[in-house]
Amino acid sequence: MRKIVHRHLGKVVAGAAIAVAGTAVMVGITLPGSAGADDSGRGPAGSQQAGSEQGQGLAAARPGVVEQAPAQGDKGTGRDPLTDDETARVERIAADRQLFGSSENVEGKRGPQRIGVDLAEPEENELDDPGAPRRADVTFYDYGNDTLVTRTVNLDTGKVERTDTQHGTQPPLGRDEMTEAARLLIADPLGAGLRADYKDATGKELTSPDQLTLNSMVYRATPGAQPGLLAKCGEHRCVRLFPKVRNGSWIDSRDLVIDLSARKVGTLG
Repeated sequence: MRKIVHRHLGKVVAGAAIAVAGTAVMVGITLPGSAGADDSGRGPAGSQQAGSEQGQGLAAARPGVVEQAPAQGDKGTGRDPLTDDETARVERIAADRQLFGSSENVEGKRGPQRIGVDLAEPEENELDDPGAPRRADVTFYDYGNDTLVTRTVNLDTGKVERTDTQHGTQPPLGRDEMTEAARLLIADPLGAGLRADYKDATGKELTSPDQLTLNSMVYRATPGAQPGLLAKCGEHRCVRLFPKVRNGSWIDSRDLVIDLSARKVGTLG
């Protein structure tokens, strides 16, 4: 009888060993790379516990599926974000011949400077109307007279429903504006420190904004605290740049302000 018990006990122990080994093999295959490994030598207990839990879920696990993003149609519905086609269309409608001919962009050329395009909020009496028309607010900055122009375009009719003009309103700068600010700074005598720091960091001459990664913030003058050159910042569109060598270090230019409206550079120091 004792021999029979020993034989059965041996089979149970052997079977448990095979099960643990099989679980360990599956865990080794499932974990990517060295995920979950412990090089300190203290990992086996934790690995066995994780392996047991992993083994319990292996039967139900299925391969992950990455779905393709849906194709973007030429027209959204309801409160869907604007599609690329809608954005391009409302920009063309908003920047009509009259606005284009009477305004100036950041480079001093004809045409307003595009700031942004956003889905407009519905009218108050349309809040519960699922069939309410979609509208877009298209915002431009006119450097010719320092005004922010917002035009609301009805996407269903293709008409400009209203135009709002503001003075002294300064939204965050767009990429084209940051690029032009950097171009003005690089070419200005006050940009000598920026050029020298860039050369120290790279061994090359700084000649183009394309050599920099740019961040910025709008600058507003505090009455009586700025030199005369920067006194109109706020009425004018002014910016402080935070340039960075591409794939490199930051360059400190916090004491410099570029007045994009006047196309001049001033210093706070």
